[in-house]
Amino acid sequence: MVLIMLIATLYSPLSSFLMAQQTTAGRRYLRAFVSGFFVAVPVTVTVLDRFAYVARVEGASMQPFFNPEGGLKSDIVLLNRWSVRNYQVQRGDIVSIVSPKNPQQKIIKRVIGLEGDFIRTLGYKNQYVRVPDGHFWIEGDHHGHSLDSNSFGPVSVGLLHGRASHIIWPPSRWQQIKPSLPPNRGPLDTKEEEG
Repeated sequence: MVLIMLIATLYSPLSSFLMAQQTTAGRRYLRAFVSGFFVAVPVTVTVLDRFAYVARVEGASMQPFFNPEGGLKSDIVLLNRWSVRNYQVQRGDIVSIVSPKNPQQKIIKRVIGLEGDFIRTLGYKNQYVRVPDGHFWIEGDHHGHSLDSNSFGPVSVGLLHGRASHIIWPPSRWQQIKPSLPPNRGPLDTKEEEG
């Protein structure tokens, strides 16, 4: 019995010490988590705002390049915001813009023409359009199933939101997206048209 009392007496300060250590360690972990959280959130917001983010491509307007299987699977792309920070794009780039028809929506289309280019339209009110300064001409790859410049005209570069740089989902479609124009699309060669 004396031995049990001796062990209990020794155990009591030891258990108090261990509990105090656990409480201190718990507070340290909590403090580290909270301070890490307050660092991680601004860093994440900055990365998403300035560098890149991920978006799902929905609908048929960019078929067959995106969503080749139709509505069964949606491609997910990496949109590079850093590469368009100076509003510089090239013909064939696939870009995300704020929709001129609905500012709450972002749309993904291919750049067909840049400022100063003459474009043969596909159903716009004029058969030929000169893209004004500070604008570009965008089209979906699936004509007739796309709300694009053929519906609303040249788009201000100020609506530019990002450039699609990679398909990241599904894994079978992982690839870097390189600028390319569909056949028979792009600016008109004015020398050819005059001659």
